[in-house]
Amino acid sequence: QVQLVESGGGLVQAGASLRLSCAASGRTFSTSAMGWFRQAPGKEREFVAAISWTGGTLVYADSVKGRFTISRDNAKNTVYLQMNSLKPEDTAVYYCKLSPSTATIRDAFGSWGQGTQVTVSS
Repeated sequence: QVQLVESGGGLVQAGASLRLSCAASGRTFSTSAMGWFRQAPGKEREFVAAISWTGGTLVYADSVKGRFTISRDNAKNTVYLQMNSLKPEDTAVYYCKLSPSTATIRDAFGSWGQGTQVTVSS
């Protein structure tokens, strides 16, 4: 069974940068797509970004295009989310997810981490 552990969240001012990490255990990481989602208070969880197992396919939500970059290191079983030019509306709990492919990353099934809080002050 895969376990995912996010880290790197924190409190920053608008315009700052943060890099989130998600460390995975289990042998399926290197052959699975990975994604980041976020959930703000009172809102539904929303898709942020996804990356294929090779790193060759990247998908981003329109709200983060040009500001966030997803990447992965299969040797370290870790996926990253570099977040630049942060805005107060980026405030949320950020979750990583493992899924068979980027095409299924938004589907109900998959493995989730416990989340890491990102707070952006204005």
